[in-house]
Amino acid sequence: MMKKKLLLSCLLFLIAGGVMAQFTISGKIFNQENGKPLPGAHVSVNGTYLHTVSDANGSYSFLSIKPGDLSIRVTYLGFETMVKQVNVDQDMKINLMLKAISFMSEEVIISAIRATENSPTTYSTIGKAEISSQNTGKDLPYFFTGIPSTVVSSDAGAGVGYTGIRIRGTDLSGINVTLNGVPVNDGESQNVYFVDLPDLAASISDIQVQRGVGTSTNGAASFGASINITTETFHSEPYAEISSAAGSFNTFKNSVGFGTGLINSRWTMDGRISSITSDGYIDRASSTLYSGYFSTGYYGKRDVFKAVVMLGQEETDQAWDGVPKDSLVKNRTYNPSGEIEAQDGRFVGYYNNQIDHYNQNYFQLHYAHEFNEHVNLVSAAFLTTGKGYYESYKNNRSFSEYGLSDTIIGSDTISSTNLIQQKWLDNKYYGANLSLNAHLGRFNLNAGAGWSNYEGDHFGKVIWAQVARIGEYDRNWYFNTGSKTEINVFTKATYDLNERITLYGDLQFRSIQYDMSGLHDDFRDLTQSHHFNFFNPKAGVVYALSGNQSLYFSVAIANREPGRSVYRDSDANQKVLPERLTDLEVGYRVGGKNIKIETNLYYMDYKDQLVLTGQINNVGEAIKTNVAKSYRAGIELVAGVKFLKMMEWNLHGAYSQNKILDFISYTDDWYAWPEQVIDSMGTTNSSFSPSVVAGSNLSVLPVKDLKISLISNYVGRQYIDNTQTKSRSLDPYFVNNLLINYSVKPKWVKQLDFMVSLNNIFSEEYSSNAWVYTYYAGGDRPEEMNGYFPQAKFNFMAGLTLHF
Repeated sequence: MMKKKLLLSCLLFLIAGGVMAQFTISGKIFNQENGKPLPGAHVSVNGTYLHTVSDANGSYSFLSIKPGDLSIRVTYLGFETMVKQVNVDQDMKINLMLKAISFMSEEVIISAIRATENSPTTYSTIGKAEISSQNTGKDLPYFFTGIPSTVVSSDAGAGVGYTGIRIRGTDLSGINVTLNGVPVNDGESQNVYFVDLPDLAASISDIQVQRGVGTSTNGAASFGASINITTETFHSEPYAEISSAAGSFNTFKNSVGFGTGLINSRWTMDGRISSITSDGYIDRASSTLYSGYFSTGYYGKRDVFKAVVMLGQEETDQAWDGVPKDSLVKNRTYNPSGEIEAQDGRFVGYYNNQIDHYNQNYFQLHYAHEFNEHVNLVSAAFLTTGKGYYESYKNNRSFSEYGLSDTIIGSDTISSTNLIQQKWLDNKYYGANLSLNAHLGRFNLNAGAGWSNYEGDHFGKVIWAQVARIGEYDRNWYFNTGSKTEINVFTKATYDLNERITLYGDLQFRSIQYDMSGLHDDFRDLTQSHHFNFFNPKAGVVYALSGNQSLYFSVAIANREPGRSVYRDSDANQKVLPERLTDLEVGYRVGGKNIKIETNLYYMDYKDQLVLTGQINNVGEAIKTNVAKSYRAGIELVAGVKFLKMMEWNLHGAYSQNKILDFISYTDDWYAWPEQVIDSMGTTNSSFSPSVVAGSNLSVLPVKDLKISLISNYVGRQYIDNTQTKSRSLDPYFVNNLLINYSVKPKWVKQLDFMVSLNNIFSEEYSSNAWVYTYYAGGDRPEEMNGYFPQAKFNFMAGLTLHF
């Protein structure tokens, strides 16, 4: 009993001592030039998770500060960053004066679409340092593995080439992506292929990922998340960089970058060229990738002009067919794509040019003007061009499939042949955006508008046939076009009702005209026209509990038009409806010196969501159909803790339920074609929507400039289709990577960075994506065709970057 009392007394003493030794830092942020307060300034304590935003009066505060030395950092758009060293030994009032910079900041370019601490939005930001430390040449989705509810996959199995990402179960066709505020999603498919811009990570300043509907932005509907990417901001000093990395599967990455720094305090120019090659983990899944980034800018006192050019070229072997399930155990790298068969069906080899080849180029012009310190206008014009094809060897194809005539040799009529086809896409996407940003005391306003037009030509060529009339196949066998015009207008505002409550409102209007014409590859006439008017309101509130913790609530509505493939594959009598999402978010954020916690609840209610049910069109192709009711609901958590002065542990996790109500499954019956077996299945799990996703990044800094990080990710069971059948699902997996970063500063170079990435260190065997087609072939149980995408077991990359 005495020992217990003594222990309790000691604990009470320590707690009381801790409380007594904690102080408050508060003050105001002012404009040095005119002495006016600066609302919305970002105030943080370096080396901690403490962060806040000054209120309408410019006031800020930090509670529970322990005694000792600390460094306060203040940033505000259009002003020089201030860092003030403070020794805390009592409650302190510290007013800070910020000096206006002599030129306008280019950060205003994306300010209209970014979420801030005063936005009732669930979001995460990935900074340049984090991106640079992990840049081994993998495709951009692999930089998002620290975001809650995120799952990534690679067709080739090693992260180079075609990759995919899902956030809250939504793939890139439902995720709005912008690059410097310019829309990236393809106008027709609404998809994004980051492989078309290899090594984009080397030219990124930061990335903001908003989960759920998020704030209004330019481009495609945000139907599960939005990804806002900002490329390099200017460097005030000249620099040059040379980077090389090499690793498993003959993977090599090389890049050279440069910048002039500010010339005459006004002009800059930056550039980079990169190449990435890899054989891939899967057989015959190589990638040869090239990219370039160039920008030039003028920074006046009240004007910014910036031109950005991004060039990308990819050539990859086709690995998108996946590996049949029955090959995963004994031959998990098997790739059936490009197999050549003899006339009797025997396998005789592989076609060596079964490739996907595509060029995509981005051209952007940005201009911003500051009327005064409170109001600015931002504009952008853009052009995105793309052209390429994928080439495939086809066995025993009928001439009639390609509009070719049967061939007569002697007395024999030949109606089929082996051939090589190419399917082409030639498109351009252009438009302009405009936004007005005003910061007027308690009231902040962002008003934006955008216009864009997409034009795409789809056509196919037969470039060789084993048997055919000379010259007959040297033409397009199909040709169709798609065009899409969109007008987007939004207004969003925040109002500080008092020192604790901030109200948020956001109204968006989208008008879309989509037209298709011409013949598909099966000679169906695709001519059709569709028009949509969408109104997307959003509202919320942020409640500041103290200087470093807050609560938020929001409700947001998003509408999305069907993509090209839905209209292309639907029968003429099928009515396809646009989708509607109502997203409710409730969240809590707190940041202390050594700990941070962000948690949120969400409920995403879908009306008329388009999903695969197994239904087919009149030529036997799978089609998406509207389901009346479906939802996603879950809880997400982000936490971080710093301890022992040398360790940092960041964690994230998500638990969710993702359901389709009253789901009806359709399965082909080959012996009763075109009849299908129909099964009413009630409520089922949505495909590719794991209930549990979690991750950890445990970092240790044993000596100065050496950082060792153990990065772990767990993904729960994923169903491949919407029938919730366990045999058609991906097993849960737990993958661990070890990342080592070390920097030195020798005399002959500004800095030398070493990086070693040891991936899947325990050689977990898992697949992260798959497809399945089920059918009846005379038995009582359905049979299936499938393709799985196994990921590489242990592999590595090592790199070196020289900074001049």
